[in-house]
Amino acid sequence: MYFNEQSIIYHNGKFLHPNDPNIGLYGQSLHYGNGVFEGIRAYKTKQGTKIFKAEAHYKRLQYGAKVMGIPFNFSVDELVAITYDLLEKNNFQDAYIRPLITTGADMSLKTSSESNLTIQCWEWGKYMGDRLLKVRTSSFERPNPKSCFVEAKVTGHYINSVLSTNEAKNSGYDEALLLDMYGNVAECSGANIFMEKDGKLYTPKKGSIMPGITRSTILELCKEEGILVEEKHFKLEELKQADSAFFTGTAAEVVGLKSLDDYEFPLDWNQSFGNKLMHLYKQEVLCERKGTLSKAV
Repeated sequence: MYFNEQSIIYHNGKFLHPNDPNIGLYGQSLHYGNGVFEGIRAYKTKQGTKIFKAEAHYKRLQYGAKVMGIPFNFSVDELVAITYDLLEKNNFQDAYIRPLITTGADMSLKTSSESNLTIQCWEWGKYMGDRLLKVRTSSFERPNPKSCFVEAKVTGHYINSVLSTNEAKNSGYDEALLLDMYGNVAECSGANIFMEKDGKLYTPKKGSIMPGITRSTILELCKEEGILVEEKHFKLEELKQADSAFFTGTAAEVVGLKSLDDYEFPLDWNQSFGNKLMHLYKQEVLCERKGTLSKAV
């Protein structure tokens, strides 16, 4: 579903078919999960193909490489230009984009001095779909922020997401909600969470969460639209008294929650801030909204 005979990827300075690159069996990304990646979206707009917040995503990719000690010398401008070229070669306008930095062969536990840059893209709808989600509280917690760099999208960190997703789906739910080590609500397996209560939105503070770029966009939209929102720590018991809740992420965009464990959110989704922000976000990424947010690169 991700590529076919006509697909093109970028790999270490060349545009190739996805079957052509040889990453190797001795790389640290394969053995130890030492690699970093991003999830980015391009949209078909009236002004042409636009990659949404490409600069922010590629700055975070650079940050991930830096904190993991991975050699990486591409500038943001170079990465953006390569990505637009890749989209054109694949004849894509609406697409999901996956830049990936992998590390070279080194069986020691010191970061390899070699790295590879691969950028892939494929046509992909909203990751979690459009229907309201049935969510369960996971038995797995978000990683201790002192154990790793939780704000970097490191490949190995996502074992935590795989475990929580498997647990949720194998027990009949759509998604998992993870708490942090202190019992505070953190995020789902691959997106941030907002809750609505008494006409105000709340979202977990930075610390143990991955503070997503979509999350930042929603906070900016709330400021422009006069929607009250507060970043704070809150417990599961508070979330289970909320009127409504929704997830945000590049792959998921904005998606509402139907229920959490045995609690069903009482507010009609169509009357919620989440629904309003879902439509505003779509207008923003399609360059159809009149506002002052930074537009797509």
